[in-house]
Amino acid sequence: MTEQFTISASTAATVVITTVGIYLAFIILVRLIGQRSLASMSSFDLGCVIALGAVMGRTVLLEIPTLAIGVVALATFFVTQGLLGLLRQWRGMDRLMNRQPVLLMAGPRLLHDNMRKAHVVEDELRQVLRGAGIRRLAEVQCVILERNGSVSVLRQDQPVDPWLIADIDGAKNQLTGN
Repeated sequence: MTEQFTISASTAATVVITTVGIYLAFIILVRLIGQRSLASMSSFDLGCVIALGAVMGRTVLLEIPTLAIGVVALATFFVTQGLLGLLRQWRGMDRLMNRQPVLLMAGPRLLHDNMRKAHVVEDELRQVLRGAGIRRLAEVQCVILERNGSVSVLRQDQPVDPWLIADIDGAKNQLTGN
């Protein structure tokens, strides 16, 4: 049991070198691939971040993977993320790979079917509305659950440009009453 609480100087040095190496590899790959790879978190992005954390953690803690294995795995994750980013440029692939935004409110009306499908409860919606400074439901033009899990609140004071809601199924009809 005492071996869990001791570390040799050479092991400590190895951990430091490995940690710096994997960190530098990560920074270089982020710079090469672009910060888009760490931006908005879709479900695929979240999976990649979790996997990156696992690879980095196992590497720096000197589990079975070596630094070289960690760098190769890290590079593989970033290349995969980059390829998925390219595939997402095609609308059909993007719709296949990511959830689409969901209209949660149209004007003051809560869209309970959409809320149920998106697993959003009224308490969460109230919290978002309060956070957006909404004081009355009549102030709301629409509320949208975005692809990355954030919630957008658009106010009644200005008309919504149709381009902004073009990717939301049924939003135009819900908001115009057609």
